[in-house]
Amino acid sequence: MSDPVDATPQAPAPARPPRHGFFHRLRNWFLTGLIVTATIGLTIYLTYAFIDFVDRMVGVLLPQPYHPENFLPFSIPGFGLLVAVGGLTVIGFLTVNVAGHVLIRFGERMVERMPVIRGVYSALKQIFETVLAQSSTSFRQVALVQFPHPGVWAIAFVTGEWQGEVARKLDDEVIGLFVPTTPNPTSGYLVYAPRRSVVMLAMSVEEAMKLVISGGVLQIPDRGAVRVSAVPAKL
Repeated sequence: MSDPVDATPQAPAPARPPRHGFFHRLRNWFLTGLIVTATIGLTIYLTYAFIDFVDRMVGVLLPQPYHPENFLPFSIPGFGLLVAVGGLTVIGFLTVNVAGHVLIRFGERMVERMPVIRGVYSALKQIFETVLAQSSTSFRQVALVQFPHPGVWAIAFVTGEWQGEVARKLDDEVIGLFVPTTPNPTSGYLVYAPRRSVVMLAMSVEEAMKLVISGGVLQIPDRGAVRVSAVPAKL
């Protein structure tokens, strides 16, 4: 007597991963090496270009007898950068003292008598004080704003909360935003939007910059976004 036939359906055999040929792996190796090399090379190049630029600028201001080439048989890359950092530190130290305050006030009074330069100086001073202030949130918050028209969202950096004529004319609580362009974030648009229509993001400014420069190619980890209404009223 024959054995009964097992009617239990058999699970299909797991599919084998596709095997790629040698040329496919060679292509992947090449692209991986290109990405790694290009990233490291571009970083080194930009760093060298910045140091070389500062060295040349400081070299023009530094008297020739104090150049390190006069004492050493070779040049020192980054010497100008060190001099610039040290000089700025000394200037800051002198400024916070009584003598420094007197000199600054004297210099500002001289600048205030120059019709065009006083406006430029005042604007630049206010910008640097606002951006570099420890308690300031300017360019330290990332947001989404509908730009250039409703339904289209763009990455923006919060520049401040406006309660002057802009808010009075719009009759609303308005936020100033800088919308950078891709792939060059140094240019962009200044826009004002109602606070309730802006979405604040949890990503950092550095991550947002990477997103803008890459044209959206890079994927930023989701850290949880909140509506601007959930943040404090004051920025």
